Amino acid sequence: MLLQCVVLCSLLAIVVVSVASISPLGVHPLDEKYFDSDIIKCKDGSKSFSKDRLNDNFCDCLDGTDEPGTSACPNGKFYCRNIGSSPKFVYSSRVNDRICDCCDGSDEYESSIHCPNTCVMGGNVNYIYKPRTNLKSIHLQLGSTLHPKESYTMGNLQDMVKNLQGMKLVFALQMVFIGFLVILWMLTRRARSKRRRYLLKNVSPSNRSAN
Repeated sequence: MLLQCVVLCSLLAIVVVSVASISPLGVHPLDEKYFDSDIIKCKDGSKSFSKDRLNDNFCDCLDGTDEPGTSACPNGKFYCRNIGSSPKFVYSSRVNDRICDCCDGSDEYESSIHCPNTCVMGGNVNYIYKPRTNLKSIHLQLGSTLHPKESYTMGNLQDMVKNLQGMKLVFALQMVFIGFLVILWMLTRRARSKRRRYLLKNVSPSNRSAN
């Protein structure tokens, strides 16, 4: 039973990781479609790059468009999804710097340290990142075509939807796990009941013959 529970937990973890890795690392939800094409243009208009050069740890765009998930570009921004808490941007230089800036630990995916996911607990005070720039400058540096207030509102709505989807997924996985344990318990109880009836059935004739 313990082995089956371990296997099920492993499968659930794989499902969660695969869902989280659908979109490019460090990309804001509003920019996901921007990176869908095979040839992607730098947001500053300086050049274009192929999709296989996205997050390849080499800076092709001066504005950091091609490296949202690495620290290769000094002008880049990394987006922390922080499902269960507040999403935010951090400087790309803080990616894999052995300091946990995102409460979900996503900024240290190739670091030698392990960042605990504290988003569902509201974020640990030791891991909270204090922004050093305002929202308007972030949008200008990222090349957003939306007004900062409008983009901020749309980003919040998108993040709320993704957070709810993430929480629903976790709840569904928990219900599946609980259901699996209940079914396993029922099957075990039924097997014991059948075994008990079988033993009683075989013991009774022997007692009668002895008498």
